[in-house]
Amino acid sequence: MATESPAGDPPSRGKRADAQRNRQTVLAAAAEVFVTSGVDAPIRRIAARAGVGMATIYRHFPTRADLVTAVYHHQIEACAEAGPNLLASAGSPLEALRQWIDLFVDFLVTKHGLADALQSDNDRFAALHAYFLDRLLPVCAQLLDAAVEAGDIRPGTQPYELMRGIGNLCVGHDNDPRYDPRRLITLLLQGLQRPPTP
Repeated sequence: MATESPAGDPPSRGKRADAQRNRQTVLAAAAEVFVTSGVDAPIRRIAARAGVGMATIYRHFPTRADLVTAVYHHQIEACAEAGPNLLASAGSPLEALRQWIDLFVDFLVTKHGLADALQSDNDRFAALHAYFLDRLLPVCAQLLDAAVEAGDIRPGTQPYELMRGIGNLCVGHDNDPRYDPRRLITLLLQGLQRPPTP
């Protein structure tokens, strides 16, 4: 039987919470470093950004592949969870869709930072694309359906088409500072909207 701390909680509960916080901090720091420096960036740089020791990173993620996979999953989950939250809090379904697409674009920029790893032959990365679609397509569909039902956009836009189109517009962002995909994505969204009734 575990002894209790003065606060009444078993010590292991506090340690688990600390470990989970450390893990989330490492994932956020790794995502930022991977975007700017690629997935081969030194682990010490990620540790410094996260404010933890390198041993903490290796305890959670024994290999670089473990870390890259976890970062990708973390980004997908954050984007997936944001959809319903935005529908509940945004002023309209269209605004929720706009905000979610902005987060999706942020995710794609991170994904482009992980592109080399994701295109590798490592079996660990092979299922990530399917996971990406399984988690995000239903969220995009929910947002589109809500915007159609509210009369904000025309019916008929498929979630896969929209996500694929946005992804294609994001290609090349890393290589050309003159190119801003968000401007074109704004135009794309304007094209989906119903014209105002006279």
